[in-house]
Amino acid sequence: MAPLIYLVAGEPSGDVLGGSLMAALRLRTGGQVRFAGIGGPAMAEQGLDSLFPMSDLSIMGIIEVLPSLRRVFRRMDETAQAIRQAHPDVVVMIDSQSFSVRVARRLAPAPCPIVQYVAPTVWAWKPWRAKHLARVVHRVLLLFPFERPYWDAVGLDAVEVGHPAAATQVPPAEREATRTRMLQGREGPLLTVLPGSRRGVIKRHLPIYRAAVERLLRDHPCLTVAIPTVPGMAAVMAEEVAGWPVPVDLVEGGVAERLAVMAAADAALATSGTVALELAAAGTPHVIAYRANALTAAIVRRMVRIDMASPVNLVAGRRVTPELIQEACTPERLADALSDLLGDAGAAQTQKAAMSDVMTALGRGGPPPSERAADAVLAMIETKAR
Repeated sequence: MAPLIYLVAGEPSGDVLGGSLMAALRLRTGGQVRFAGIGGPAMAEQGLDSLFPMSDLSIMGIIEVLPSLRRVFRRMDETAQAIRQAHPDVVVMIDSQSFSVRVARRLAPAPCPIVQYVAPTVWAWKPWRAKHLARVVHRVLLLFPFERPYWDAVGLDAVEVGHPAAATQVPPAEREATRTRMLQGREGPLLTVLPGSRRGVIKRHLPIYRAAVERLLRDHPCLTVAIPTVPGMAAVMAEEVAGWPVPVDLVEGGVAERLAVMAAADAALATSGTVALELAAAGTPHVIAYRANALTAAIVRRMVRIDMASPVNLVAGRRVTPELIQEACTPERLADALSDLLGDAGAAQTQKAAMSDVMTALGRGGPPPSERAADAVLAMIETKAR
């Protein structure tokens, strides 16, 4: 019988990783593989019937998660029980480390190998999590080259697979076609705004971004804004951008549509997260911003061990792209940083060159990260069989 792989993803970025991994697993096995688990639309496209809606787990922030704790803990119990009943050949926990490690603890002793795809950010905060994870999973798949020493130190089998962003590139013809469609005959420039994928994050950031756009109009009166939106968030986004003083094109679609809109832009303003790497893959100069709940920010500041937030900057080891976080996330400072990119071709080109180096470091030019991840997962099944 074809091996059964149980996948658990708890947020949109993990769903995208899961969808790519499932496609690569089908490729590597000639379609002789079965799936079960939890995921979103990308994983559903690959045939996953989710145990429950992934949105039940898509909560960000220390304070924001508190009202949902009872539901989340119930879902942990349900997930562990479903895994035991399914008798999979391997379990792949994708991102969502807080959820994943607690499910893994509930499974101990594990009925099959457990793989964690995307390591906890022990290099940023809570370094003790490395030991905790090493006790309950058998292999961790790393996206970033600087992560390995943290896992070697605790004796956990770690495989560098690279970041999926490194495998994404928008063809020039598609970039130009998207740009033409967005501008609709206007002169430009074209600014892509990426406020996040969760309702709370969107509502917190879009008013700040609107004020920044209003200031940009002073130097760029022909500015056009494009905003990619994930399925289910289009109505929220439309409500938030109603009345903006510039043409706003909302683009609802999947990963391909979002990447095309990023690549078509002259610059981008993005809420901190994986999107920074997608922008780097597209070669789009950008500014990273984030403003958290004040109490969440105060707690995080006491825990964090790094002084950069963007994964692009972390891989580069320096500030390739501006980061305007918390108190620095103001309309004035955002507008100034974007004006530098829109008005200074040299500054934009310098950022593009540095982002290209980051993509090379993350695996561009080699085997797709999803296929490397698939090989690492299938190897665990072979090890179990022996």
